[in-house]
Amino acid sequence: MSDLDAAIQRTREEVAKLHAELTRYGLVIWTGGNISGRVPGAELFVIKPSGVSYDELAADNMILCDLDGNVIAGTPGSERSPSSDTAAHAYVYRNMPHVGGVVHTHSTYATAWAARGEAIPCVITGMADEFGGEIPVGPFAIIGDDSIGRGIVATLDGHRSRAVLMQNHGVFTIGKDAKDAVKAAVMCEDVARTIHISRQLGDPLPIPQESIDALFDRYQNVYGQKPQGELQ
Repeated sequence: MSDLDAAIQRTREEVAKLHAELTRYGLVIWTGGNISGRVPGAELFVIKPSGVSYDELAADNMILCDLDGNVIAGTPGSERSPSSDTAAHAYVYRNMPHVGGVVHTHSTYATAWAARGEAIPCVITGMADEFGGEIPVGPFAIIGDDSIGRGIVATLDGHRSRAVLMQNHGVFTIGKDAKDAVKAAVMCEDVARTIHISRQLGDPLPIPQESIDALFDRYQNVYGQKPQGELQ
């Protein structure tokens, strides 16, 4: 097996496995939602097939595409249609080379904010840690071409947030890899729910911008374990 073939297979396995996290955290229903992952070192990505039950997802039915969203013929899964969001994912990969994973859900609370066209304000420290500020709203766009992808890139390019609420639609998240994008989707729904509940009690208290900046810097650069080679 070549290095490229091995990288494709690892990406297939990871993307297939990660879909179970969407159901575990209640971010999707039926066959809605999708995850994709960029193949390291190649102009390729792997994405979920369209309309297939989560129970049936496996590495060999993930679909390999180029960065224009074209299915690579003759590869496992290529006889199936890819996710209807494939063009959006492809646009993100073409225009945000640092992105290694993309996730889409219609998770309940975050999508409720999207239906209002309202950004989620950064009023809890965990949100400052993870997103570095508000979770913004992207433009209304119809599925089927790269319009949604254009909205994602226009909204998130240069923004700290790895999540965007596409107006009247749902959530898209990006990450350094597919697992990182899944984490962003889980955290997005969590803060959307918490802040919605907070607003039922009254007006949430704002966090000063300098505190948001400090929290984000600490979480991104200090929190957690160092790689083994850096341990003292």
